[in-house]
Amino acid sequence: MQNVKGKKVFVGLSGGVDSAVSAALLAEGGAEVVGVFIKGWYPPELPCTWAEDRRDAMRVAAHLGIPFVTLNASKEYKESVIDYLLSEYRAGRTPNPDIFCNRDIKFGVFYQYAMAHGADFIATGHYRSGEKDQTYFLWAVPKEVLAKTIFPVGDMDKKDVRNLARRLDLPVADKPDSQGICFLGSVSVEEFLKAELGSDNPALLYTIGQRKDGAYVVSKDVAAKTVTTSPLRAPTDLSPIPFITPNWFLEPEQATGALLRYRGREVGGQIQGAAFIPSELPEEVPVPGQSIVFYHGSHLVGGGIIQ
Repeated sequence: MQNVKGKKVFVGLSGGVDSAVSAALLAEGGAEVVGVFIKGWYPPELPCTWAEDRRDAMRVAAHLGIPFVTLNASKEYKESVIDYLLSEYRAGRTPNPDIFCNRDIKFGVFYQYAMAHGADFIATGHYRSGEKDQTYFLWAVPKEVLAKTIFPVGDMDKKDVRNLARRLDLPVADKPDSQGICFLGSVSVEEFLKAELGSDNPALLYTIGQRKDGAYVVSKDVAAKTVTTSPLRAPTDLSPIPFITPNWFLEPEQATGALLRYRGREVGGQIQGAAFIPSELPEEVPVPGQSIVFYHGSHLVGGGIIQ
């Protein structure tokens, strides 16, 4: 972690262990830390843990003796993330809501708030390497915003973060990780989609390549409300994978591989124009609406949305 002594750093405190340890490391390093809980939009018909998460974030701030602020980003979250998510599923595509939650909320609304209130940097609990590497979800964040972002636990292992949290006696040291959509806590994508879109059209609820009743989804038709499955995954080939709305941190020609899904196997290849040309068979079928994220070794080159 860079030298932060005397710097004013706003930390996104989610109520989880990663952001809590991030705030603790910054305070230990001499930064002037402000903890910020970002309140998103929550479906009224589904259970959500935001109140408990906010309470946990407040407990962490109190334990560290740092100021605590609640930033209400519910309007922006509903417009930028939820409405986009639903429109993509209605069109038969499969978006990555966390990508836009990061771009528009954590590194958008939160970043702008922090800078307007005198911050030198913002900080989050994202990982940049190792088993928990979350750079896949950061490809759409503007380059200039990442330059003003600190990732205190970015290069640590999760088990080391947990152990450090216990040594620091942080109140969330043993809190389980959230597995749901960004800001929706324990609510799964399927639960959310059924609540918002209904459960009578399976084509809205499943994506190509997903497991369903012991088989794989190989095609779907939203208008006909049908899903076609097979005991075998849909075959892949070396066809170019077109993408739109790219964001670059390095020159596109530096890319040597790509991820088609989070924690998938990297596929070797290169970028030509607005398409990725694989040099080996991908394990996953490219799914329209999903992100394709480009790397050069461990360096994030950029990303886009599969067309």
